[in-house]
Amino acid sequence: MEKSAQEAHTGNSRGRRSRQEILDAAARVMSVRGYAGTSISTLVKETGLPKSAFYHHFESKAGLLSAVMAQGARGFFEAMREAHRDPPAGGTPRERLGWYLRRTGEVFVHREEFLRLLLVLVMSEEAAEAPEATRTVVDVRGEGRDLMRHMIRSSFAGEGEEAADAVADALAHFGMAGFDGAFVSLQSGDGKPIAEFMEQLADALVAIGESLLAGRRSAPGG
Repeated sequence: MEKSAQEAHTGNSRGRRSRQEILDAAARVMSVRGYAGTSISTLVKETGLPKSAFYHHFESKAGLLSAVMAQGARGFFEAMREAHRDPPAGGTPRERLGWYLRRTGEVFVHREEFLRLLLVLVMSEEAAEAPEATRTVVDVRGEGRDLMRHMIRSSFAGEGEEAADAVADALAHFGMAGFDGAFVSLQSGDGKPIAEFMEQLADALVAIGESLLAGRRSAPGG
């Protein structure tokens, strides 16, 4: 019995390793070739695993994409939460937002594969046959906007809760657009480090936010 249990444990461990190898290879290749351009045969060559291993762990290529996106999203937001631990308690809105965005840029650099594939799926119909992956894309975009709202709201917290909420709601989509553009520039090799874009994005968001608040104060009843 002990031998059987040990063999089962070994088999399970080997199975987990092969599943992870497949996910890692798929994330790497799909981020470069896209979903449509990645065949199971290509992944077989990348991993050295037999084709049967792929269909043992995943029902289809669409199922594999869904798993890749779920793993990537989980890792990306875990990295974000870790990067944003212990934010500064004081400072100006610019200092606080700069702190958040510098660390966000560092996460972008270390999560390039996931973000590349995410943008490919955003801009194409490649994931149409994988509805779970499509839902993950939508969820990631939504969670990203929520994270941007949180960063802006925290940065303007000294202005009062209502004011901070107003600025965060007004600028969350703009901030996400800045993220998208900075990442595309990083991938295209434009020559500017993402840290520089994050500093400029912090400047822009704070300047617009302060302008919005000044308008609220000068409005009748403001």
